[in-house]
Amino acid sequence: MAKLRKMLGDVNEPSVIALCNLIDTQSKDTIRKWCLDYAEEKVLPLFEKHCPGDERPRNAVNAAHDYLDGKVKFSIVKHIILNECNAAARELDANPVAQAAARAVGQGTSVVHALTHSLGLFFYAAAAVAYDRVGFDAAADVYARIAAEVCLEYTGALRAIAVENEPNPANLKWKC
Repeated sequence: MAKLRKMLGDVNEPSVIALCNLIDTQSKDTIRKWCLDYAEEKVLPLFEKHCPGDERPRNAVNAAHDYLDGKVKFSIVKHIILNECNAAARELDANPVAQAAARAVGQGTSVVHALTHSLGLFFYAAAAVAYDRVGFDAAADVYARIAAEVCLEYTGALRAIAVENEPNPANLKWKC
């Protein structure tokens, strides 16, 4: 198996730039909901397919929801993200799909603290989806095509809940 990229996608792609611009128009609450929903509905199943019974990424999603619902303090959710979800990713070098999915969930749950993690969710999710779909030895253009498809799906998920003329947009400072 060739050395795999941890993330797929390119910040300079027009679709990624459009995604960043759309994110900027939405409120913190909308961005957080979108990322948590996407991580839970689209990425977590990939992790659980490859690591059945490992609850650590799911625990991070649940903790992030609990934090946003006011049930736990940020220190609790941060501990779970870092010491469970991200720890799972660090342990999974032999399983690139599960590793990328765990990283994606970690990024998706980290939006409760820093909204710019929303982009990390995409890049890691693209890797998880691509490696699950075509394996680890596909051509670069195949991975790029899948990353573009994931970007369109991810953007579509935000468009589905986006608030038109949001009065309190996030206006993030992207450092890409």
